[in-house]
Amino acid sequence: MGLAPLRKTGSFIGFAVQLTDLLAFAIAGAWAYYWRFDESIANAPEIIIELVVAASFMMLLTSTMVYRAWRGGQLPAMLGRVALAWVITWGCVMTWLVLSRSSESFSRIWLGYWGINSLLFVWLGRIGLFFFMSWLQGRGVNELRVLLVGTGKSVAVIRRRVKASAWTGYKVVGVTTGESTKYLEEAVAKVRPDEVWICQQPGDTRIAENVLHTLRHSTVNIRLVPDLTMLQLVNHGVSIVVGVPMLDLSSSPMEGGNLVAKWLEDKIVGTLILLLITPLLLFIALAVKLTSSGPAIFQQRRLGWNGETIMIYKFRSMYQHAEPSVLTQATKGDPRITPLGRFLRSTSLDELPQFINVLQGNMSIVGPRPHALSHNDQYMQLIPRYMLRHKVKPGITGWAQVNGLRGETDTVDKMEARIQADIYYIEHWSLWFDLRIIFMTVFKGLVGKNAY
Repeated sequence: MGLAPLRKTGSFIGFAVQLTDLLAFAIAGAWAYYWRFDESIANAPEIIIELVVAASFMMLLTSTMVYRAWRGGQLPAMLGRVALAWVITWGCVMTWLVLSRSSESFSRIWLGYWGINSLLFVWLGRIGLFFFMSWLQGRGVNELRVLLVGTGKSVAVIRRRVKASAWTGYKVVGVTTGESTKYLEEAVAKVRPDEVWICQQPGDTRIAENVLHTLRHSTVNIRLVPDLTMLQLVNHGVSIVVGVPMLDLSSSPMEGGNLVAKWLEDKIVGTLILLLITPLLLFIALAVKLTSSGPAIFQQRRLGWNGETIMIYKFRSMYQHAEPSVLTQATKGDPRITPLGRFLRSTSLDELPQFINVLQGNMSIVGPRPHALSHNDQYMQLIPRYMLRHKVKPGITGWAQVNGLRGETDTVDKMEARIQADIYYIEHWSLWFDLRIIFMTVFKGLVGKNAY
């Protein structure tokens, strides 16, 4: 296969990415074995686990959409998804070694070398492919010439995004309104595009009809880009339902491979964290019992995924009291809060029992914080699109929390800002985004001046 046909073989590029990852993973294991034992891995029993891990890594990367179309993607986000997949993969491997009692059969030093090297090798392979594709694009080999047809804000948005992602190979070579067949024919003849992107207003089919008729004898790819810049969409995209393509205006990202990846993240990372914090949980529970009367764990009904009612767990931070029918938020200097409870709430330690909720499956590590039922009833009437935050499972931490939008919401504006952050998270969800939020939580999301 020569270089020129590569511009039409996106599937070949996807295969090259997978093959590069597999080779990088295997080479890293062989090199680490040679480094540790000064001999070839060819006849070593460790080759079995190497193949198992490599295959697991491939499957996990596929489920986390690391192998989604390269065109239109960004390198930092791609490397981040690879890193997160690497963490989950090695978590699975270590768990398997412990549960199968086979850890003694393998050198821990070799496994450690392999673990670190595998991530570095895969990263280097991805970066190498990135620059190789950029090199091809610079020589016109990996270039796809795009003619934009239409008017409106979306045209400017698309031009800006294409320019910012030049390595993907897309290049805007012309813009025309598309209202005149003559001008459209002249534009196509002049720039000779590989693809035509139609940017039209919702409900206006004239431009699309004109393009399809004018280019009915052409082999160029034609794509429709509806101008939806006036709408705030949630997880928008295109779905095929009962064989019919549909534009998603508001849908949950937790479907298919995303749902599996999120489930694995919660189960694996949640289990590891819960094992690490178990001594702390026991200590806090004992402290709560010794400093005030009542149970150590407080249970409360909240709204979960798809609006279903769930029971969440927290360390009790208040004195026992009769709660009114309309729940009142905790305020600064609230007399209901115990001295220990004030510390627990300000440091978010009162929420640690919710890792049990994560393992039960009714919460995630990352997601919009669950609100009290009475607060949902109140704010869903005041804030448009409030209920969109329930398109994913509620989380222990979230994008709103790491951006300081936590604690008392004594004004509608404060709650609205939190909801906007929640919707942003849902719209931009990825495993890499989850990992970023978890990392940010450790450094800036645990303690808040508004948490009391």
